[in-house]
Amino acid sequence: MKPILLFLLFALAVLPVHGDDARLPALILQYRADVDLLARHTSNSGDSSAALNRHRKLLNQWLKRVEALNFKGLSSEDQVDAVLLRNQIEKSIMQLDERKETRKELAPWLPFYEVIDALGDARMLGGEMVPEEAAGTLAPVAISIKEMQGALKAAKEKKEAPASGGKRKPKLKPSVVLPTSHQALLASEATDALAAQLRRWFENYDGFVPEFGWWMKQPHDAAAKALTDYSKYLREEIAGVKGKSKDEKGGSDGGEEELPLLGKVIGAQLLQRHLDHEFIPYTPQELIDLAEIEFAWCEDQMRLAAKEMGLGDDWEKALQRVKLQSMKPGEQETFVRAEAQRAIDFVKDRDLVSIPPNCEEWWGTRMLSLREQRNMPYAAYSGHDMLIAYANEGMKHEDKMMSMRGNNRPFSRNVIPHELIPGHHLQKYMAARERPYRGMFSTPFYVEGWALYWEMRLFDLKYQPTPEDRIGALFWRMHRCARIIVTLKFHLGQMKPDEMVNFLTDRVGHEKFGATSEVRRFIKGDYSPLYQCGYLLGGIQLIALHKELVIEGGMAEKQFHDAILKLGPIPVELVRASLLKQPLESNFKTQWRFDESSSR
Repeated sequence: MKPILLFLLFALAVLPVHGDDARLPALILQYRADVDLLARHTSNSGDSSAALNRHRKLLNQWLKRVEALNFKGLSSEDQVDAVLLRNQIEKSIMQLDERKETRKELAPWLPFYEVIDALGDARMLGGEMVPEEAAGTLAPVAISIKEMQGALKAAKEKKEAPASGGKRKPKLKPSVVLPTSHQALLASEATDALAAQLRRWFENYDGFVPEFGWWMKQPHDAAAKALTDYSKYLREEIAGVKGKSKDEKGGSDGGEEELPLLGKVIGAQLLQRHLDHEFIPYTPQELIDLAEIEFAWCEDQMRLAAKEMGLGDDWEKALQRVKLQSMKPGEQETFVRAEAQRAIDFVKDRDLVSIPPNCEEWWGTRMLSLREQRNMPYAAYSGHDMLIAYANEGMKHEDKMMSMRGNNRPFSRNVIPHELIPGHHLQKYMAARERPYRGMFSTPFYVEGWALYWEMRLFDLKYQPTPEDRIGALFWRMHRCARIIVTLKFHLGQMKPDEMVNFLTDRVGHEKFGATSEVRRFIKGDYSPLYQCGYLLGGIQLIALHKELVIEGGMAEKQFHDAILKLGPIPVELVRASLLKQPLESNFKTQWRFDESSSR
């Protein structure tokens, strides 16, 4: 082939894709590249107003570009991708608005926010560094922080001062309103982020710009110390989170459950917006009702298993007996590996799903540390390893016993295929190889729903050989029901954190340590408020789709499962649209009432 022809072919292959006729995978990769590059560009500015506004500008540009696509002229698969991309952009705008609202909410207790942000913004924009001017900007920060801390201390003392002899509380003249415990924790975390931002800014110039250190060392060091002290004060004295959150050793002396459970209620309106972006056409209350129905079904099945164990209808007594079937110390990894192989053999023998040889071979196990178990008291998956929660010699005796009861053999038999094969490990393996560009659309309703679907499917296929094992599986399904009920009720303002813990212990049968750790994770706000709903609801969606396409439609089960894995971690309603070749509109809205077509 002539060199000039080779050059032309290469040039065509690497030309950037522009215009409305671009295939959607390439367009999605462009969008992700823009978002990632902007994130790096603004990384030294935190959530400054300038950074947030620039992010919003980019999202608006991309939304216009997607809206201008010739949607009717796209293939059915590209139409699905176009709907996914538009939804992702609109969801990102919603999340950006939430970040702005949080910044506005915390502003009264972070008066130094704008000063530090302005320094970061100037660096982002390549502004000239004039050390004397920068020192004059930063020098007042330490003073303003100490004044704010003093005002908060006065407000706290006034609130806590006891009234005696009918006399009024002392007049301490606080200049600020006390934040709630959760607001104080968020303000502490924001202060830590600002301190890190300031440190990166300082290190970028120190030793490189003449006279920078001479002007800046004292104001920087004073501001850095004030930020550290203020963050600790907010966290420990206002939020009430003392000591253990910064425990580097990771040990447990018990009492973790005594730390405050802090979270923010987001309300019905914002919950509904999140549901819309997940393509779930239900109100929060409808989902609570659905979870209660599933919970009642689990209780009925629990009673049947209890009868087989000779305990009549007393499923709670049966559950306590199951909890005593714990592994001996040192047996955990051996047990997990043997059970994982049993699950693999089970699905292979029944030809339920394709399992690539490398996927079957390349996985591992790892024990969760004491520190990790504070927020993860049960098993999890990390991308290669199944993470195993179990009693550690550093725990108090009571905590050891709770951990052993909470991670017993029947419970673990249900969790292992959820985390490994045919659950998350197989799912992640395929997602990395089939339509990997869809990773940015990942949703718990698919990711966790897939693993929960297999819990439900294996139960129906009699994977659990004994009534004790069925109780172990049913416990986890009740737990998924409870996650929907308690998290949605919390965000609707219908249930407080302590009531959530009591629900998990009294209605589901959790140990107190595990229930408290779970609730702390549910409400802190580190991920979507709907994440915990995704497990069971995603599983029910896939069960409904299985009924529609396999039981009623005649599709082979293996073909069904393989097709789902190849579509990537997208909302299940769009999985359904893809498999049914459903015509879509550019502004497609959720409409599939999946509970009406499920098996229950």
